[in-house]
Amino acid sequence: MTEKYTEKIQNIIKDLRPELQGLSEYIYEHPELGHVEFLSSKAHVELLKKHGFEVEYPYLEVETAFRAVYKGKKEGPTIAYLSEYDALPGIGHGCGHNLLGSTDTGAGIALSKLVDEIGGRVVVLGTPAEETNGDKVTMAAADTFDDIDVAFCTHPSDGYYTSGTSMAMEAIEFRFYGKTAHAAAAPFEGLNALDACLNTFNNINSFRQQMHPSARVHGVIKDGGEAANIIPEYTRAEFYVRAMDMPYLNELREKVIKCAEAGAMAAGCTMEWDYYEASYQNLVTNETLSKRYNQNMKLLGVKMQEEERDSMGSMDMGNVSQVVPAINPYFEITNGKTVSAHTIEFRECTRTEEAYKGMENTIAAFTQTAIDLITDSTLLEAVKDEFNQSI
Repeated sequence: MTEKYTEKIQNIIKDLRPELQGLSEYIYEHPELGHVEFLSSKAHVELLKKHGFEVEYPYLEVETAFRAVYKGKKEGPTIAYLSEYDALPGIGHGCGHNLLGSTDTGAGIALSKLVDEIGGRVVVLGTPAEETNGDKVTMAAADTFDDIDVAFCTHPSDGYYTSGTSMAMEAIEFRFYGKTAHAAAAPFEGLNALDACLNTFNNINSFRQQMHPSARVHGVIKDGGEAANIIPEYTRAEFYVRAMDMPYLNELREKVIKCAEAGAMAAGCTMEWDYYEASYQNLVTNETLSKRYNQNMKLLGVKMQEEERDSMGSMDMGNVSQVVPAINPYFEITNGKTVSAHTIEFRECTRTEEAYKGMENTIAAFTQTAIDLITDSTLLEAVKDEFNQSI
């Protein structure tokens, strides 16, 4: 972090801290599931408007999405920060999106205080429903990132981890159709759709030996029949199919579908399949950008852990990384303890001083990295060159 901006950035963050902490606390107290984050998105939008951003809200016909823009007085690159704010059913913000969104929105506001001097434009995107049907997928498929040079997102964690990878994922629903019959008096007159569904699970389990060790296929039965004395005529199962890259995911998907086709055929039933949530592509970290961010963290006294995180999850930030240079690093909120996300314990960690210190560090590193990109055309060119080669 260059000495010229260190003090300015720290002063900006100090001034913003009460508002950002208040935003995170408010969203914590009002957890909302994906696509109904009305209070949460409104709170982000109001804060951004207060700090001079022009906001389109709703955005892309998604009621809880927004696009906020602050244009500096000088021309320069466009830097985007992506905010999340959806909660989990039952446990609220067990993934820490109350803090995640506040951190990324805070980074956008912090940078906006400097672009009048250094040039450039800041975009903050409100991206709903990351836990389910993530709207970063919608944005990546639209023209949202056409005029954006670099995109940043972050996530609370139990350590400071560098941006790595995420699994490509497709959410596939299988529907099986048979014929009802009395399960005791005349089962031979029926076609058992539950048998077709269970055959599919068994076929997939038999196939696991031939799957790549890094792949994941996991599912649940959503509709299994009406009563024990009726041969089920309809059943439905939902699966997540995951792989470390799109080529293997495409191969794996076709084999899983064949497992369902065979299961239906063996039971004399028919099968239909479809996607029930958006598909997530794998995250492609821009290593040039990630290295600079890690260096700026180090100058703050934070050593980023470079080993792979113990995670096999998927994220809609993967789709963003396929259309624009991007990173998704992690910051510590657990005070050195190992605490799994999607738990009540992790949720409670989002309101600690350790969490807010992590928020401040991340905003500082994000802001300085953006300044480096805006003021150093060689760095920005290197980031884009790597992106073009990797994609």
